[in-house]
Amino acid sequence: MDLRKANIQRLQQPEKVFDVLVLGGGINGAVSAAALAGKGAKVALIDRGDFAGMTSSNSSNLAWGGIKYLESYEFLLVNDLCKSRNQLMRNYPSMVREIRFLTTIAKGFRYPPFLVFLSTILYWFIGRFYTRKPDYLGSKALKRREPAINISNAAGGFEYSDAYHYDNDARFVFSFVRSAMDYGCIAANYVESLGARRDNGIWVTRARNCLDGSEFEIRSKCLINACGPYVDQHNEWTGQVTEHRHLFSKGIHLVIDRVTDNERILAFFASDGRLFFVIPMGNKTCVGTTDTQVEDPDVGVTDEDRRFVLDNINTLLDLPQPIGLEDIIAERCGVRPLAQRGGDGIADWVKLSRKHAIDVNQADAHLSIFGGKTTDCINIGNEVAELLADMGIELSHPDFKWYGEDGPELKAEFYHQAEAMDLNSYTVAGSSEQLTDRLWRRYSGKALELLEEIRLDPRQAERLMQRAEYLRCEVEYTARHEMITTLDDFLRRRSKITQVVRTEEIAGAPGLMEACRIFFGEEAEAKHQEWLSGAG
Repeated sequence: MDLRKANIQRLQQPEKVFDVLVLGGGINGAVSAAALAGKGAKVALIDRGDFAGMTSSNSSNLAWGGIKYLESYEFLLVNDLCKSRNQLMRNYPSMVREIRFLTTIAKGFRYPPFLVFLSTILYWFIGRFYTRKPDYLGSKALKRREPAINISNAAGGFEYSDAYHYDNDARFVFSFVRSAMDYGCIAANYVESLGARRDNGIWVTRARNCLDGSEFEIRSKCLINACGPYVDQHNEWTGQVTEHRHLFSKGIHLVIDRVTDNERILAFFASDGRLFFVIPMGNKTCVGTTDTQVEDPDVGVTDEDRRFVLDNINTLLDLPQPIGLEDIIAERCGVRPLAQRGGDGIADWVKLSRKHAIDVNQADAHLSIFGGKTTDCINIGNEVAELLADMGIELSHPDFKWYGEDGPELKAEFYHQAEAMDLNSYTVAGSSEQLTDRLWRRYSGKALELLEEIRLDPRQAERLMQRAEYLRCEVEYTARHEMITTLDDFLRRRSKITQVVRTEEIAGAPGLMEACRIFFGEEAEAKHQEWLSGAG
């Protein structure tokens, strides 16, 4: 029996009462489940789609301290986010890394370049000098440092440091789901809540298996609504009245071939005055983002969105030829749920930050998580654990550190074994990095299991798809441990294959059908066709 089916059976045991049921497997729900399970609570987690299936898989892949919030004088928020960023970099050194931001200030901008540069000095100070110091640059110095920048309208600029997710945001989120399961959490994707009621002090949540339509009940002492953009909707179903509500801002990114070989993020202020990034993504470049207020969280990329991003990149960069629609490899689109105090929907939404808010109904043992961002995820997990403890949930290991990569001793052992078996000799020509580094970053200490698979059968080190840097042993490991329910779960979220390889190349890859057989067995052909239909 596969992991998901086994977990669904355990969720629907009528005599089982969990300490807490977490609704939503985005970053807020994932860290809530990981923190609570790691500290000893009996936790269940469900998501109506895949884990990190919406906002948490459509970010800019940044783990930054919120330098833009200095303009609105939110110094305490910037302080908290910088502390959180530094914490992520310390605890996830292979996944969250420092990167330089090369920022261009255009002529006529609302502040002179040197004044904006001074804000980076303040930012560096608030960040406790954890990163490299900022540099001020004139327009010619900008061009020397990055020839791709169009300096015809540049007044100057600067370079400073922040952090980003080296792989992808969705895989980072899933690492918390996987940790939660390691600590005993019962998690399942494609299981939706149809609403919940209180029955003699217990939450009874009506759930539906989205794959076969079967319904069942999950019982828990507490309920955490971490449904991201759908927090307000679920609260209406359960009769929860909250202090906060959500406003939505749509952001899109386009993925294109690399426009520069430099490993920097190029930052500009777009034609609408908002930040605009050119971000390295492996051997591709991710550009964006838009910032459009929308009423509905179910959004898609429009022609206007594409034109905005393409117009800006073609204006801001000095390229051999303009980037056109035919150059788009992939698109990323999601909404930012912005926490607003009050429920009238009227606010200067552009100035709303991504800071989180947790509304507590102590009498009903119910939490609602609003806003938030990946950078602040560890704080959210710890805060949720403290609130649940205040509600009487026993945490048998209250001081347990529930986050972070496996420690340096295990890492040293992995690298020693990999060197002894000459693992990097398996690297296919053209690989962008060492195979050893890649496996550790993706699986941490569990990568030792992959070494054993390769020792037993060297064919496990073969790539199934030549354009995708995933080995047969990785696909088989993912099939066993990462709850792949649709092909897109693997291609888009556990990996970033569909973000860096064109759909037609993936569809024609000889190894795709073999991967389907590993993931889905007898359902392989149906799942393959399902993905092809959606990809088309």
